[in-house]
Amino acid sequence: MPGQHRRPPQVSGGFGVPHADLAAGLARFNEAPFTTAEAALLECLGSRRWAHRMAAHRPFPDLASLLAASDEAGYDLAPRDIAEALAAEPAPCLHHAAPRAAHLALRAAHAAYESRFGHSFVICLDALPPSQHVDQVLAGIRVRLTHEVDEERAVTADELRRLARSRLVELVTEGW
Repeated sequence: MPGQHRRPPQVSGGFGVPHADLAAGLARFNEAPFTTAEAALLECLGSRRWAHRMAAHRPFPDLASLLAASDEAGYDLAPRDIAEALAAEPAPCLHHAAPRAAHLALRAAHAAYESRFGHSFVICLDALPPSQHVDQVLAGIRVRLTHEVDEERAVTADELRRLARSRLVELVTEGW
């Protein structure tokens, strides 16, 4: 989670996660009851079809296999599945202590985006420090408002896949 401090890994299992933490979390995920895993997966991506498919394909031998399966399941989502996932996504927001002008600008940008495309704006900001999030969201909305509907549909689906991957990493390293 952003802002949390973890001890530096001694031996990495990839993705910046200590191998022991990753192996233990993945084992707990693989061994969880189907309905428990499916519910946790719905928190990663709000598509019941995607979550069901991912839960059904367990066990995963390693994180790379889990993420590859996530991508594959994500690419197979029908438009109604993507709409379901988008409906479950919270809009990127600011910390309550952010300046009022930033809140107003973000609210206006979200409204313009939703008016044009009919769903909330999603973006994966994992590679950025929290101090850059508002700027990146506003810049992303500004750029993506210029997209044609089909182009934006593809970008949105890609952002959902990126969010799912990020949340899966968090799930198996911190959530179990």
